[in-house]
Amino acid sequence: MGSTAISKHLVRLPQYRGGRAQQHHQVQVPKGCLAVNVGEAGGEQQRFVVPIICFNHPLFMQLLKEAEEEYGFEQKGTITIPCNVHHFLTVISRIIHHHHHQQYWCFRV
Repeated sequence: MGSTAISKHLVRLPQYRGGRAQQHHQVQVPKGCLAVNVGEAGGEQQRFVVPIICFNHPLFMQLLKEAEEEYGFEQKGTITIPCNVHHFLTVISRIIHHHHHQQYWCFRV
């Protein structure tokens, strides 16, 4: 699945450095989605809006487990996923592909 298909499901929000947005306008998170920060510890983070359907998938749960191990349950505000952006987008791509494949077969039967 290419980046065009992923972009239909993900929205990249203004980039963050040290917890401060480079752009100062507020971006509304659509209903049924959550914003997450993605980036390795100590590095630049990017913010994405992710459909909540992804949060129940085992691949995304693994990312959340890594976030728990890195930051614990005491994170305030937006969840931070401690991985590089390329890996995150690969995981999301696989989840979206899996979700569409399941939907297709559900409607086909």
